[in-house]
Amino acid sequence: MDLNQARERMVVEQLERRGIKDSRVLAAMRSVERDRFIPAEYAEHAYDDGPLPIGSSQTISQPYIVALMSEVAALGGSERVLEIGTGSGYQTAVLSRLAAEVFSVESIRSLHEHARLILEALRADNVNLRCGDGSVGWPEAAPYDVILVTAAMPGIVRPLVEQLASGGRLVAPVGEEDLQTLVRLQRINGSWQEEYFGDCRFVRMTGKHGF
Repeated sequence: MDLNQARERMVVEQLERRGIKDSRVLAAMRSVERDRFIPAEYAEHAYDDGPLPIGSSQTISQPYIVALMSEVAALGGSERVLEIGTGSGYQTAVLSRLAAEVFSVESIRSLHEHARLILEALRADNVNLRCGDGSVGWPEAAPYDVILVTAAMPGIVRPLVEQLASGGRLVAPVGEEDLQTLVRLQRINGSWQEEYFGDCRFVRMTGKHGF
């Protein structure tokens, strides 16, 4: 199987045909090798249209969801981004191609260590990783232009909102444990504006402000 051809087919059929238009996001999805972020036994499914297990009852997100969240984040290249939920590091790697600096927090030590090795091998030098409670963010490095949450939140988590820069954006799945809505929260002219981008399913956020 030619993984390069499979990745290109994934971009065309799963992303472009579903409405992903941001050229920088499409380029990042073309350049990041998803097969490097999954267990070897799932390599032949690396570019399938769905999530895959990565251990510790966690999953790597469906490619379309990674692209959609990246597009909703509206990154121009100069931003500082906080990611909650490093997982295998796939979304982190995509963000590293789209932003100036990425800070990512993972609560599961084994996933954190594995992602660190992969991202170091990819020379993602603008990525900073931490193992800890993602629901409290990474306050020492705040503020952030974008906070992207890759775990289901029961509601808007105040500590994360407080770490946003003026005009910053929070992109997160918000709702129940089994079904959420992808939300973008942004402060515009002194008030908070919420936008919605459809239903989604993520593993639940744990920690102080999680489920």
